[in-house]
Amino acid sequence: MSERPPTPPDTTKITLRAKYGEPLSNAETRGIVTSSAHAIAERIGVPVVSITTDPNALHAQLVCSRVAAIGFAAELRRLTEQWYRSKYEITLWGETPADEDTTYTDATDLDPW
Repeated sequence: MSERPPTPPDTTKITLRAKYGEPLSNAETRGIVTSSAHAIAERIGVPVVSITTDPNALHAQLVCSRVAAIGFAAELRRLTEQWYRSKYEITLWGETPADEDTTYTDATDLDPW
């Protein structure tokens, strides 16, 4: 029976994948995304075990609950998406539901309960 290497207690891994291509192969983009990840973790008080990148993804292992890791990922996505769109006029991580048109044409489109 092989033993697994020890992992820090209460760690959670998250991955954000780019929607198109390999934008994290660009040194500037990779630097902004990873420094933003470290800054967010420091700001919210979440210890970072590791942050790594592939050409199309960021991987973070954090010492926190799943809920806190999801919040971290959402904030990282929001901030880096805003920067990337303003610089390159294209999405980094993909469209969010808020980006879609959710207006209703009339009241029959609404579910009353």
